[in-house]
Amino acid sequence: MSSIKRKKLTPAQQQYQDFARAREPQRPLFANCIRAFIVGGIICTIGQGVQLFFMTYFNFDEKTAGDPTVAIMILLSVILTSIGVYDHIAQWGGAGSAVPVTGFANTITSAALDHKSEGFVLGVGGNMFKIAGPVLVFGVFSAFVVAIVRVLITSLGGM
Repeated sequence: MSSIKRKKLTPAQQQYQDFARAREPQRPLFANCIRAFIVGGIICTIGQGVQLFFMTYFNFDEKTAGDPTVAIMILLSVILTSIGVYDHIAQWGGAGSAVPVTGFANTITSAALDHKSEGFVLGVGGNMFKIAGPVLVFGVFSAFVVAIVRVLITSLGGM
């Protein structure tokens, strides 16, 4: 709790906060980091394997193999989410399962499955894009800022 909020508490409320904090279970931070590393590493290794598959059997180069690799990883994430497996992976692996593409696909698929009873347009479509919208806006805005910085650096004679 921030010190500003803590100052507004009565002595009894502060005493209760101290009591609750003392009995709060400690999170296994190191174990959580190891699990996240393992799960994220496995997801990235699968992605690398898919990319090598496309490079080996379809004669793609690294750049052209990226798009079908991302599509396959999204498809795997959607399938695992829809059969309930990805949630167990995310529960155990924590932040490691939030690898950008698969985590984002899991989030959108989960929202779609949760709200399918409300109909396709207002339920699935509306709630799916409530989650996807801010991510897309932030991604587009970030790309815009990075592009402006790159143009400025290039125009000033750098790189």
